[in-house]
Amino acid sequence: MPHTYTDPSGLSRYGWTGALDQTFTEHYEAGLVPARISRVDRGLCTAITTSGSMRATFAAPHPPDPLVTPCTGDWAALRLGAEPHLAALLPRRSAIVRSSASRSSHGQVLAANVDTVVIALSLAMPLDAAKLERLLALAWESGAQPVIVLTKADLAHDPEAVHAEAEALAPGVDVLVTSVATGHNIDVLAALVRGTTVLLGPSGAGKSSLGNTLLGEERLATGTVRAQDGKGRHTTVRRELIPLPGGGVLIDTPGLRGISLHDAADGLEQVFAEIERLARDCRFGDCAHDTEPGCAVQAAIDAGELAGRRLDSYRKLQRENAWAAARTDARLRDERVNRQKAITSHLRATYRFRDQQP
Repeated sequence: MPHTYTDPSGLSRYGWTGALDQTFTEHYEAGLVPARISRVDRGLCTAITTSGSMRATFAAPHPPDPLVTPCTGDWAALRLGAEPHLAALLPRRSAIVRSSASRSSHGQVLAANVDTVVIALSLAMPLDAAKLERLLALAWESGAQPVIVLTKADLAHDPEAVHAEAEALAPGVDVLVTSVATGHNIDVLAALVRGTTVLLGPSGAGKSSLGNTLLGEERLATGTVRAQDGKGRHTTVRRELIPLPGGGVLIDTPGLRGISLHDAADGLEQVFAEIERLARDCRFGDCAHDTEPGCAVQAAIDAGELAGRRLDSYRKLQRENAWAAARTDARLRDERVNRQKAITSHLRATYRFRDQQP
């Protein structure tokens, strides 16, 4: 009997749609129920279902791979019972992925099925252009829409100057100057965020305070920052998904110490779109934008139309991304070799056993 989508219990407030319901047909037939992962711990996750929130077990992939391990924001198929178990993950339509903090060749998924990425940076400290470019590459690569939020305007000397600097680094991205203390532009931010919103940024940027303001309650832990460098303690220790009062959901994340890129070529092209456009006018298709004649990128730098720092930053991030891709290719190659060795070893053992039979 076909399943009819009604969502009587309000799972849609977490992002469930009729389109998702259609993809769930085979899971319904197998007796499974839809759930959204709000939090993940070691071997356990908190899942939101039509029956409410519950803890569920899941089997870690072998070999370990963070890209297919459950993550906050994932939609999943859950088998209910005395011990609920996560049976399958639904395909992700977007995911924020960085290189693993362990520096392995795997990527680490920070959040899945995201619509809006709020990049929070504190106006109490000078703008770090390189950090902003990294965070933007991460956001654009995910498939979500980035929004730059410059927090703590009440502590800034010249917030509009920083606003102009951030806008120059992020064409096509909304940039807001905000203050939780005064409420400045919080209503504008609330109108911009949609669907599933993730807060990204370094510790001390005021992400949790911003989240509490959007939630309308002191739900997220906050802490103080050091005056000398503006860094805060990691008051957010895990990712968690929380419904917003005006619709949609919010995912707060721990402050990012490292923002290493992982397979972010498209994101880099988006962040450095002006360099990509200029490169199309270079005389040589493989121009390295160094000393080649007819280089449109170098001509723009000489004319003061492009900052040399932008090209340096682009090159650095491209090298880092290529290095991460090469490590991933090497790991996949090794895994194929190891699988083939295991198959060959099994076949040899089978032949030896057969030959030993009378």
